[in-house]
Amino acid sequence: MLKVHTFDEWIDLFKSWQTDIGLTADELRTFKFDIKFGEPEAEFIEFGHYRGQRKWPTVMHIPDQRIRDALLNLIVYQGDTEFASVEQQRALLENSPSSYDLQSIMRVMCEEMRHGWQMSYLLVAHFGDEGKREAQKLLERRAEEGKRLLGSFNERVDNWLDFFTYTQFIDRDGKFQLKMLSTSAFHPLARSMGPMLKEESYHLGTGNNGLLRIIKAGRIPSEVIQRFFNKWVPTAFDLFGTDNSSSAHWAYEWGLKGRFDERENPHPAERQHLNEASRGLYRDEIVRLVDRMNALIPDRERWLKVPQLQFNRRIGVWGHQCFDVDGNPISAERYQDYLTSVTPSAEDYMLLRSLMKESDWILAKKSDGSDN
Repeated sequence: MLKVHTFDEWIDLFKSWQTDIGLTADELRTFKFDIKFGEPEAEFIEFGHYRGQRKWPTVMHIPDQRIRDALLNLIVYQGDTEFASVEQQRALLENSPSSYDLQSIMRVMCEEMRHGWQMSYLLVAHFGDEGKREAQKLLERRAEEGKRLLGSFNERVDNWLDFFTYTQFIDRDGKFQLKMLSTSAFHPLARSMGPMLKEESYHLGTGNNGLLRIIKAGRIPSEVIQRFFNKWVPTAFDLFGTDNSSSAHWAYEWGLKGRFDERENPHPAERQHLNEASRGLYRDEIVRLVDRMNALIPDRERWLKVPQLQFNRRIGVWGHQCFDVDGNPISAERYQDYLTSVTPSAEDYMLLRSLMKESDWILAKKSDGSDN
């Protein structure tokens, strides 16, 4: 593959990536991928060792090579998630339930590509040859090959229930990550976050509204919906990183990534537990969202729930341990059969394919976007 020397050369690779993964729709290929920077919310570093100093406008202003390396890593991981999500969702362009949903998923995918474009621009413009190599690698890894950097982004998005669950929970983690980066001491990264957060809010709304429309239609059993929640939510918990993370500690100490509620929280940060705190706030938020969904399900016995933090985790203190959805220990001998019973089965996927051939599995949208 051609080596990137300029951002224009990266753009050529980006167009090749679009072709390689099968994005042929004109709406996706002609979208204008702008570099967007918001107005600065703060001119001075807001936390950590360098608090009170002016934010760094370029990498040359960063006082330590270790900080530069950690910053590069944060940008690479963020960019990787953006391109991965497009790879995961692209097959759904062929079977959307309505023109409204087709336009919605195309908008989501275009904005995810723009976010990856923005991160790649930062890498190419600010990090020299290493940044150019990393920007190129963002287009070389593939979700379908399991090579994306974070677990959620190697999972298969098979159908529209997958998509709405993904945009409800995985994109919501994205909101948390973007807001934490919006306080960064590296000014170009902090100023990239405002436009990205505005666009991300549409993705969250797409997921939440899609799930509400599914529940209102009443065709997909809530037990099936629950199994898809059980598939995706633990991967979202993992996206916050390991417990007692030294990387999160130093990212905070160096001013690179704040807390989700950094500007509102008057208390000193518990630097050994930054990931745990963000994960807890995230879980609280999605519990509230699921509670609202349950208001539409008259049978309390069939209410949906958010899995406990211990369930089906792959990293951290609960990684690869045996707990049920409610956080209770379960024997290793029983665990695999239990896990199979509470996550989507081949029968679930077959049921969804059958239901989604009809038009009544999801509530239709009026021309003004409201529910019928």
